[in-house]
Amino acid sequence: MNDRPAAPSPDSPALARAREEIVRYAQRLIPDGLVVGTSGNISVRVDDLVVVTPSGLDYAELTPELVSVCDLEGNVVDGPLEPTTEMPLHLAVYTTTAHRAVVHTHATAATAVSILLDELPALHYLIGLFGGPVRVAQYATYGTPELAASVIKALEGRTGCLMANHGTVTVGPSLQKAYVLNQYLEWLCEVWLRAATASGARGLSMRELPLDEIERVMAKMATYGQTPPTRSGGEHR
Repeated sequence: MNDRPAAPSPDSPALARAREEIVRYAQRLIPDGLVVGTSGNISVRVDDLVVVTPSGLDYAELTPELVSVCDLEGNVVDGPLEPTTEMPLHLAVYTTTAHRAVVHTHATAATAVSILLDELPALHYLIGLFGGPVRVAQYATYGTPELAASVIKALEGRTGCLMANHGTVTVGPSLQKAYVLNQYLEWLCEVWLRAATASGARGLSMRELPLDEIERVMAKMATYGQTPPTRSGGEHR
């Protein structure tokens, strides 16, 4: 007997909201400097369905009805376009972890760092957002199961990774959180690049934070953040 809840219908309110959210964040990717052209892709899991950007479409032309909806085997269940070519990566995250959103970008600083390092070190306490130093997933051809497996390995115990000679992946319980993590990861990579350039030019060594400090930071971050108080009825004060 299958005890799993039935997947929502393609016109369900939950899927409609997810498709609108995908459009909203996808159309931020270029202005936020995280991708160029039609590169990168984002997705959200809704029950046993994956709401994801279509392949090769100009983000400015993306509308909710063009957003792809797939099952956990990658079959399109709604939407007129093929989903991103990185669907194996998104499916691997959703079938092996509890994360509900994936953001994959080709942000400039992060991509540059992915060419230079095997791991982004603890150069700033915000590395704690990712669970520790950020690993670089071994290179494999885009859109392949091999790349998906490499990324899943690099994500163990982490909320983000770099992809060697490729870009970034960040994950989280919501698209908003996964997206913000991608922005933080790009900032950390930019800091590393600037520090590496300056230290090399001056013959200096870069100072890294010890693991016990990152663990303290992670504990503090677990209770960090606030939401504004609301009146009855849900309106902000």
